[in-house]
Amino acid sequence: MIYLDNAATTYPKPESVYVAMDKCMREYGANPGRSGHKLALEAGRAIYKTRELICKLFNIDNPMQIIFTCNATDSLNLALKGILKEGDHVITTSMEHNSMIRPIVTLEKLGVEHTVIPCDKKGNIDPKLIEKEIKYNTKLIATTHASNVSGTLMPIEEIGKIAKKNKILYLVDAAQTAGVYNIDIKKMNIDLLATPGHKGLLGPQGTGFLYIREGIALQQMKEGGTGSKSELLTQPEIVPDRYESGTPNTPGIVGLGAGIEFILKEGIEKIQRHEEALTEHMLLELQKIDRINIYGPVDAKKQAAVISINIGDEDSSEVSYLLDKVFNIAVRSGLHCAPMAHKTMGTFEQGTVRFSLGYFNTKEDVKKAVEALKKICDELENK
Repeated sequence: MIYLDNAATTYPKPESVYVAMDKCMREYGANPGRSGHKLALEAGRAIYKTRELICKLFNIDNPMQIIFTCNATDSLNLALKGILKEGDHVITTSMEHNSMIRPIVTLEKLGVEHTVIPCDKKGNIDPKLIEKEIKYNTKLIATTHASNVSGTLMPIEEIGKIAKKNKILYLVDAAQTAGVYNIDIKKMNIDLLATPGHKGLLGPQGTGFLYIREGIALQQMKEGGTGSKSELLTQPEIVPDRYESGTPNTPGIVGLGAGIEFILKEGIEKIQRHEEALTEHMLLELQKIDRINIYGPVDAKKQAAVISINIGDEDSSEVSYLLDKVFNIAVRSGLHCAPMAHKTMGTFEQGTVRFSLGYFNTKEDVKKAVEALKKICDELENK
């Protein structure tokens, strides 16, 4: 199998991730923060180590500002619903994933206004349009870092400056960029960073985190046991406990830590260069095939390693099916949980076939994918 669905989840993972999770389960699989015995303490230390590794990767000072979640969707829901209240206004873009836009639309019922800034057909946004829509009650700007459909990279540093200048909070969805692109929360003026663990951070599914800048208090989404302040019948205010009720996913968090250790050892610049090189090569080869329509910037410097295409008017699901069943190539087709992005690009009715490259893909993988597309095009031509 040639796996080109890394935008959904990266596969495979570094060997160290499997080893770390297995060791956790076998050697210290106790409940962290709930008991005082050696195994529980070791589990607690392992979780704290992952917090520290996240801080190192994203230039975060305080490990306790890292809130572990199940995925980026959890993180975005906590950020959006935890900060926005009746009478508030939030600005977002037309290239967002449903994990961002659905909570925002749901908050309308609570009296939260929103403005969606239109992007161009390639997914690009003009930050000046964001600034133009700021109102007296604008509390939050919320954008993706890179589209999961077109790969288009958003100018988050420039948007962060606009947010800071206007004393507005900035939430970034880094689902497609964390672990591949350098994200510095201080330099980019990011107040809230939502990230899955199972994509570019190379951890297992069921992991993610939300960074909350010190001084920001969110309304928690759940209450329960935290292992702290157990004498209280109310949720403790201390962070991260306030937002982490219930037994944590210790093996998953340990695996996430191992993934981040791999990234730090390899070097994020090396990972980015590799994915950019594969993206550039694939884009160049795809442009040689007449029947193929490529969406997004079509520029490896302006998009993440995500390439969406269609073959003429052919159904995207049918092309994806052929790639899987005939050529043993895994991709994703359809709307990719981002209908607004497809409406922006003009692909809402057809969807797209999405190729998403990862650090463990090779130039040979790209070559075989392009050859498969050529054969499909030839077959369609000879119908």
